[in-house]
Amino acid sequence: MDKPETLQEFYKRKFNWIPENLKNDLGHFNIFHLEPQVEGKGKSIPYRRRDFYKIMLAKGASTVHYADRVYEVKKQALAFSNPLVPYKWDQACEELKGLYCIFNPSFFINFGQIQQYEVFQPNGTHIFELNEEEAQEIQQLYDKMEQEFASEYKYKYDMLRTLIFELIHFGMKLQPASLQQVHRGNASLRIASIFLELLERQFPIDESHTTIQLRTPGDFADQLNIHVNHLNRAVKEMTGKTTSQLLSERLLQESQILLRQSNWNVSEIAYSLGFTEVTHFNNFFKKHSDLTPTQFRKGKSN
Repeated sequence: MDKPETLQEFYKRKFNWIPENLKNDLGHFNIFHLEPQVEGKGKSIPYRRRDFYKIMLAKGASTVHYADRVYEVKKQALAFSNPLVPYKWDQACEELKGLYCIFNPSFFINFGQIQQYEVFQPNGTHIFELNEEEAQEIQQLYDKMEQEFASEYKYKYDMLRTLIFELIHFGMKLQPASLQQVHRGNASLRIASIFLELLERQFPIDESHTTIQLRTPGDFADQLNIHVNHLNRAVKEMTGKTTSQLLSERLLQESQILLRQSNWNVSEIAYSLGFTEVTHFNNFFKKHSDLTPTQFRKGKSN
């Protein structure tokens, strides 16, 4: 399965530094304002999982791809993200405003089972449309969070946990955002597109210690939080090829590139492509090209 973004990677990507307390197993919490859109950058949060929980107040029209569902946010929403389900957030307005807090599971050790609530379960409701009054109430909760987080109060993290529980229960009393009714063709197109995006994201391989994580249709289905048969039907409908065919074609293409352009030995190439045994890679390559990797490499220099 594709590895989710960790808290360390999140901080490195956004701020180029890592908080000291992430170097141990203690719980972590932080709160941020949504950053203004930088001109020239895409208005989209990439489709992937994160290795932490996130609760966001988002103000602005948006489309949220959550697992195999699509939510349309007309004005503002409260959103709950968990480490199990990938999501993608497409911004439909000029500027998306709001706040979000992040925390890891360790933050709630001995303080309740955060994952038991429906808003954090894979099949639960995660996006809630807000009216003006509800948005103001949520804003006030975030204001309290910021005040507590900046304070020197000895038990401020207990207060923050309490405020997170308030957000959870506030959300669970709300009506979910409208789930866009996507007819089958559009749904299949979206699933197939995300599959191809996840596939391509693993390439090119440029370091011998790197190895791809998504190797089978089941790996991709798990990442998308859908049944593998659902994935296979969507991919076949949209591309005319099976998921396995597309995987094999892309693996073959990358292996040929590495054999031509790198000085890695066949064993290193096999490992980088996720093959546990060199013989498995040799058999795969010969099946799809009628040549062994060594024959292909020698042939390119003749």
